[in-house]
Amino acid sequence: MNKSQTPSFEDLIRELSTYDLSVGELALALREMVLKEAPAAVEKLFRVYALVFWYSLTGRMSDAFVHVVIYPKGVNLMFNRGAELEDPDGVLVGEGKIIRHIKVRRPEDLKNPHLRKFIRAALRHAKSRAREKELAGQSSKRATGASAKRRPAK
Repeated sequence: MNKSQTPSFEDLIRELSTYDLSVGELALALREMVLKEAPAAVEKLFRVYALVFWYSLTGRMSDAFVHVVIYPKGVNLMFNRGAELEDPDGVLVGEGKIIRHIKVRRPEDLKNPHLRKFIRAALRHAKSRAREKELAGQSSKRATGASAKRRPAK
């Protein structure tokens, strides 16, 4: 499965069957957590060097706010704009300009309250960015319309 698609339950199980059962269980638990915190999110699935479940409010990967990334030895909960989220406790891992993640390697890691906290924060951030895009689009439409009205007819 290389192309992003909305997965059926059969797709999920088939893709996860290539991993150790404990890793698959972690992935499904994180998936359930994301869907509970963001029930309106669109879920897509693709495989590159890892299996990735990604979530956005629009269905566009460029708008994804969280990913569940499955590796042979564990799962990462990845935040596309994690560097822009408040993280006073230094929970998020990563030093890049944008992306951060939390590693999940054992069932007890699922009890980490920061998982849900950051899913909710990433969702709020995605909604805020969507509003900003929408407002920017409206103001540029208004400016274009206004300038078109001011142009003299030839």
